[in-house]
Amino acid sequence: MTSGPGSPTLEDVLITPFDLQKEPLVFTQTIAPGTIEYAADTSQIGPLPVEGKADLIVEHRGPSEEVEDIRVRASYDGRFEVLCARCLDPVDVPLKGSFDLLFRPEEADAESGERAITEDETEIGYYGKNGLLLEDVVREQVLLTLPGRTLCTQDCKGLCANCGQNLNTNPCKCAETAVDPRWNALQGLAGSLKQ
Repeated sequence: MTSGPGSPTLEDVLITPFDLQKEPLVFTQTIAPGTIEYAADTSQIGPLPVEGKADLIVEHRGPSEEVEDIRVRASYDGRFEVLCARCLDPVDVPLKGSFDLLFRPEEADAESGERAITEDETEIGYYGKNGLLLEDVVREQVLLTLPGRTLCTQDCKGLCANCGQNLNTNPCKCAETAVDPRWNALQGLAGSLKQ
């Protein structure tokens, strides 16, 4: 499946076990900026090519129970803009990643009560009755690949806590005039001692 005029957009790529019964789904998509909403401080600033394949894996759980898992393997490569954690200026972040994920139907593990999960099960995602949206998978993987904290420079001075001025571009006068309110009591005491 490739994107182009008349081709489904990434939003339209719904992966279901039924679609994978006969053969794997091979996809090549280019996600346009603004198609996926990532996070308040993150935006895509160029095309994001995504190439991969989805397969059906039938899990046998006893003589009469089968679970239809969906395995999605893909790679992506694009550019994102993330706000600096100190000064809120946009920072260009090139991002490249690949993933190999297994998704199980939500109801497959819906047992009542608590149970321990194995280490392998921590790597399993779930899909709903309608199937798995490729857009959701890509969004999650991009957010997991982005750095936890992005700075424009290692020595970024940030914003003034009082006036909001970006201290990297201009100094502010707040530090010269502001007095820590915890000193107010001592200042009053000093005034009364002078009298």
